[in-house]
Amino acid sequence: MAERGQLPPPAKRLCCRPGYGSGCRPGQRAGGGGPGSGVLCAGPSSAAAAAAALGLLPLGKTQSPESLLDIAARKVAEKWPFQRVEERFERIPEPVQRRIVYWSFPRSEREICMYSSFNTGAEDPAAPGGAAASTAPGGAADAAADENRLPFRRGIALLDGGCVDNVLQVGFHLSGTVTDPAMQSEPETVCKVAISFDRCKITSVTCSCGNKDIFYCAHVVALSLYRIRKPDQVKLHLPISETLFQMNRDQLQKFVQYLITMHHTEVLPTAQKLADEILSQNSEINQVHGALWMCIVLNPHCKLEQKASWLKQLKKWNSVDVCPWEDGNHGNELPNLTNALPQGANANQDSSNRPHRTVFTRAIEACDLHWQDSHLQHIISSDLYTNYCYHDDTENSLFDSHGWPLWHEHVPTACARVDALRSHGYPREALRLAIAIVNTLRRQQQKQLDMFRAQKKELLHKGVTSITNLEGWVGHPLDPVGTLFSSLMEACRVDDESFHGFSDFTDNMGQCKSLEYQHPPSHKFLEEGESYLTLAVEVALIGLGQQRIMPDGLYAQEKVCRNEEQLISKLQEIELDDTLVKIFRKQAVFLLEAGPYSGLGEIIHRESVPMHTFAKYLFTSLLPHDAELAYKTALRAMRLLVLESTAPSGDMSRPHHIASVVPNRYPRWFTLSHIESQQCELASTMLTAAKGDVRRLETVLESIQKNIHSSSHIFKLAQDAFKIATLMDSLPDITLLKVSLELGLQVMRMTLSTLNWRRREMVRWLVTCATEVGVYALDSIMQNWFTLFTPTEATSIVATTVMSNSTIVRLHLDCHQQEKLASSARTLALQCAMKDPQNCALSALTLCEKDHIAFETAYQIVLDAATKGMSYTQLFTIARYMEHRGYPMRAYKLATLAMNHLNLSYNQDTHPAINDVLWACALSHSLGKNELAAIIPLVVKSVKCATVLSDILRRCTLTTPGMVGLHGRRNSGKLMSLDKAPLRQLLDATIGAYINTTHSRLTHISPRHYSEFIEFLSKARETFLMAHDGHIQFTQFIDNLKQIYKGKKKLMMLVRERFG
Repeated sequence: MAERGQLPPPAKRLCCRPGYGSGCRPGQRAGGGGPGSGVLCAGPSSAAAAAAALGLLPLGKTQSPESLLDIAARKVAEKWPFQRVEERFERIPEPVQRRIVYWSFPRSEREICMYSSFNTGAEDPAAPGGAAASTAPGGAADAAADENRLPFRRGIALLDGGCVDNVLQVGFHLSGTVTDPAMQSEPETVCKVAISFDRCKITSVTCSCGNKDIFYCAHVVALSLYRIRKPDQVKLHLPISETLFQMNRDQLQKFVQYLITMHHTEVLPTAQKLADEILSQNSEINQVHGALWMCIVLNPHCKLEQKASWLKQLKKWNSVDVCPWEDGNHGNELPNLTNALPQGANANQDSSNRPHRTVFTRAIEACDLHWQDSHLQHIISSDLYTNYCYHDDTENSLFDSHGWPLWHEHVPTACARVDALRSHGYPREALRLAIAIVNTLRRQQQKQLDMFRAQKKELLHKGVTSITNLEGWVGHPLDPVGTLFSSLMEACRVDDESFHGFSDFTDNMGQCKSLEYQHPPSHKFLEEGESYLTLAVEVALIGLGQQRIMPDGLYAQEKVCRNEEQLISKLQEIELDDTLVKIFRKQAVFLLEAGPYSGLGEIIHRESVPMHTFAKYLFTSLLPHDAELAYKTALRAMRLLVLESTAPSGDMSRPHHIASVVPNRYPRWFTLSHIESQQCELASTMLTAAKGDVRRLETVLESIQKNIHSSSHIFKLAQDAFKIATLMDSLPDITLLKVSLELGLQVMRMTLSTLNWRRREMVRWLVTCATEVGVYALDSIMQNWFTLFTPTEATSIVATTVMSNSTIVRLHLDCHQQEKLASSARTLALQCAMKDPQNCALSALTLCEKDHIAFETAYQIVLDAATKGMSYTQLFTIARYMEHRGYPMRAYKLATLAMNHLNLSYNQDTHPAINDVLWACALSHSLGKNELAAIIPLVVKSVKCATVLSDILRRCTLTTPGMVGLHGRRNSGKLMSLDKAPLRQLLDATIGAYINTTHSRLTHISPRHYSEFIEFLSKARETFLMAHDGHIQFTQFIDNLKQIYKGKKKLMMLVRERFG
């Protein structure tokens, strides 16, 4: 025992020996001998450290610095959970994801050593030299033997022995196989190892050897060290969820089929069970819904032991790792649904410490609710429960000014009670509670309006707003507005007598049945002229108009949009009469004037759910009855503050304001494209309705220009307005055409400096629209072209289209108007040519053909730009144009300028500029000897390709230059001599080019090109022979080739056969 006490435990011995000293740098060997001293104390932090540690590089050798991507990814991988990264950034590029995943694995072997060393003796308790041996004499030697049996030492041995294979990293999961070598008494075994990790820490390990504990076996150690020491040899994939997300339906189907086929014995039973449950409408997996379980636990006659049993079962399901979240993919940090109730046991729970809400969370919370409240009992039990003497006008009063009962409770929870009553066979009681809730909401709405009116001046001056409901009622998991609407609509369709067929709620609750219960309830607690139908419509309008924050996550945001559209589609089935129109007017006015309590208030929060879809329904419903109110509502709803750079700030003094819950959050709106399309639909609806009304069209135009930020949507609106304005069965609406043009001009300005694949289509459409508006519109866009178009667009599309015959005929222009339009087009063309001569000069020349002064100006612009930035291709094109227009000397001038920019090397015998060079030489030849003599030096300087030079040479010798010269003067008719300038210079250059090209080809020629080379020499001989001493020159040239390249025996033999 004394000797054992002198030695630290094996784990500490291994971690504290020199190879694991605290002063070691990651990846550096520590000093000290012994069998353990060669172990790395930590994973190499770079390739240099790894190489130095393994003795491959001397320590201190300079390596390339890490990239900024790797540095940032390593820091993120150490500190941030990947889920938080995904929530913070809308799109993470795949290379960035890969580096974060790469750096998320632990890099310290010290931790691997620590967690594996506690496992000493666990893998083989019967092995000799175990715990008992350490107490025997000679403990030091036995301790060394113990150390060699530690999982960490055995893992290193397995790694060094090449026993690790099939290593694969998928996201934050590492897997592989580790082969245990055969022992004397045991055969070779292959262990499957899986490791999960997060933020450079291993979170769980499993191994087929039976190890599942936090302490690692040798196989886990071997796989971990493999990943640390050989990271570049590990095949890395992004998380499987990312891969699945990128698959389409067919790929997902194929994936599942192959997965089942390859692992049918392991996967097939589970896969079949899940498939059966998903396909069954009544299966448990399809009934996992918060509202359903709320109905079950809110059963009015559920006994305490039954509720306790349900609570136990719900908590069990809730604790399962794969339990679905309530909002699909985001943890909901909204208040507990029982917080609004005095009976809620968790009213003071801190929301910041609350775990993610699952589909069972609300049902678990609902287990704290009960039905014993006396006020609630009276509401659902009697149609005569009133208190006309009750004068308490506070916010939470039990009765309103009519003496009718109110029910103050967290609205979704109260509506869940209604749903539970309906589900358990108490429709009359559900209806009574629904009416009380709606009356409470209406009274609350009036109170909020009065409150806002009292503070309106101050709030509008500050420009701040608050959101009083963190949970929106439309899109809520419990669907409170839908529940109230359905309950009231059912009452409209059901006969009053049919209510008597149901068992009475109060009989079962042991209460006294009211004598007045038999009276038809259709007029109880309703204003004069109201009905269940008007109440249903009104509560739907209240819910749809509520200012509510856009929830987090794709699932929750899609649900908001879907539920809103479903509720509106139900409302659209109702035919509006005068009574319902009054409800619409009343609610529209409320929503416009209710300030922060309404999504249509004057100032709303930046992340408030937009009202476009709802406003479009209000607009179409109100338009035939109150056009002024309809337009006011729709125009107010046009805003989309989430895209505004300066949106209203939050009121930080209000404890319920959203900014105090989620401060400085950058909004991630997954449904933004759908929202923008709805905004566009609302604007299009207003434009259509406003046709013929100048004042309204101007107002709608201003709203569109202010609130819509997408160029594609504005372009769609411009096209819609154009179609409406030019319908075939009526005269064009000039005001609507002007609106269309204004929108088109805005699109031009928005897309001028940005890339847009539809830009060319937009420009052509704008010219068409301006043509319909009139000549003054075309003149205007040409005079202001620089704010709308690029120079290329202005000349090649705008001015060209304006000057076309079809436009002139379409506009019925007289001569004066034609000349004015043409003058504007020429001015535009010259301005564009000055700004971008490379792309606009030719168009400018074309547009200015009929005006001598403008044409000369355009030509001078080309000459000025020729030496600065124009390419030979552009100059040759303009030169050919000049020749075509009958200006050969100008064409010659531009061709010589183009030649100065050209450079053809020896092997560019298929260059596209060759035709231009031949044309330029032909033009010079046709003009005369002087012009040809001037251009040949430029050709010799610019062209090094022998075949091109020989072609030019032959063309120049076939005919006499300038057979018809300038001014009709005929030349002498003599062919030019090859022994005199300028052709002598060209001949010498051609022969020199053939010689240089021959040597260049021979430096890297292959046998398959020998025959082609011989043909090339044949063409060279033809050129050599054009000189008076060409035969001698060519013979010397061949002799030199034979001498220099005598090593290429086969080729030289072919040369001798052909040329001697």
